[in-house]
Amino acid sequence: MSTMTDPPKADFRLSMLINDTRYRSLTFQVIAAIVIALSIWYLGNNLIQNLRAAGLNISYSFLGDPSGYDINQRLIEYDSQASHGRAAVVGILNTLLVAFLACITATLFGVIAGVLRLSNNWLISKLMAFYVEIFRNIPVLIWILIIFFIITASMPAPRAYLGEDAERGMTLGLFAFTNRGIYVPFPYFTGGFGGIANWLLVIGVLVASYFSTRVVNKNAQIKQEKTGIRPNTLLLNAAIWLVPLIVVLFLLGLSWDLPDPLANRFNLRGGLQIGAPLIALWFALSIYTGAFIAENVRAGIQAISKGQTEAAAALGLRQGRIMNLVILPQALRVIIPPLISQYLNITKNSSLAIAVGYADITATLGGITLNQTGRAIECVLLLMLFYLTASLLISMVMNIYNASVKLKER
Repeated sequence: MSTMTDPPKADFRLSMLINDTRYRSLTFQVIAAIVIALSIWYLGNNLIQNLRAAGLNISYSFLGDPSGYDINQRLIEYDSQASHGRAAVVGILNTLLVAFLACITATLFGVIAGVLRLSNNWLISKLMAFYVEIFRNIPVLIWILIIFFIITASMPAPRAYLGEDAERGMTLGLFAFTNRGIYVPFPYFTGGFGGIANWLLVIGVLVASYFSTRVVNKNAQIKQEKTGIRPNTLLLNAAIWLVPLIVVLFLLGLSWDLPDPLANRFNLRGGLQIGAPLIALWFALSIYTGAFIAENVRAGIQAISKGQTEAAAALGLRQGRIMNLVILPQALRVIIPPLISQYLNITKNSSLAIAVGYADITATLGGITLNQTGRAIECVLLLMLFYLTASLLISMVMNIYNASVKLKER
């Protein structure tokens, strides 16, 4: 009588690392990792030896030395006696500011143009097609220069607003449009914790209001699914946003610093100056990248079956509601992945700011600081680290959002 036994296990042989498909891919990955590690070690060792032979070394102590140059557009206190490190921080904040603003406005331009390009109105659709083809096929640097030159050439000098016999009056008594930029009222706090702590408190209140409204809307959706009737949450959401914000601003002593056009000076004082370089860079990045986003939006909408539109129309929904409630939510799964790339492009294209004198991180750390200190390797490495970190953070946040809007099967 015979018995059933498991087949004997084959002994491991080195040739199986190549011939056996169970090990082959792992073998190639290990070899590739070793080659990359050796290459990095060789290049790094070669760099250190060459620097040592030239009597140099990699050091970041220069970041504590006085910078010796001024920066006009800045979000934090800074003067020419501040360190190179603080100048780099000013550049980082300026880069993040223009990237954030451009991402928002480019998304608005792109969504509007992408939707209108599919309009049944022949004139509107052709105008949007003209916008897309013109702006995305001309380099963004050219648009930056064009917009900057338009601002500096067409707007009046600040002296037109100065003195008793000024040629111009301020718009609404609050805004001044000049060839140096736009002067607007600037909010500040007379009490509270002082400095940036007050602004962090305001931001914290806004974030808390956002999540509170999400809870309210979620509960309204649950009730709608149970009863078929959705509670009216408009007034409650408005109260959640406005009441805490008004209370906090009152307690912190909100006040306004207004532009002063009456003093006999060469420039306006007071308020907040949004410089012409920032406006040119912001607007150029927005309209340029918005053309690409418009194509992404158009592709996402066309990826949705026409049956969805017809079914929503059969239920009596209007075209605007169909687009907002049916088409765009489903199109997001197609729109978001290429949209991430456009946000990354905005952040990296902001390095062109040096062309119009906007002090971003490339102009400060990679420009003036590099030339003054001669620390090219250190400055370039810091620049690479900043752009890599910013890009990875943008990708992480957008991928999280993409995961939240993707189709989920039951």
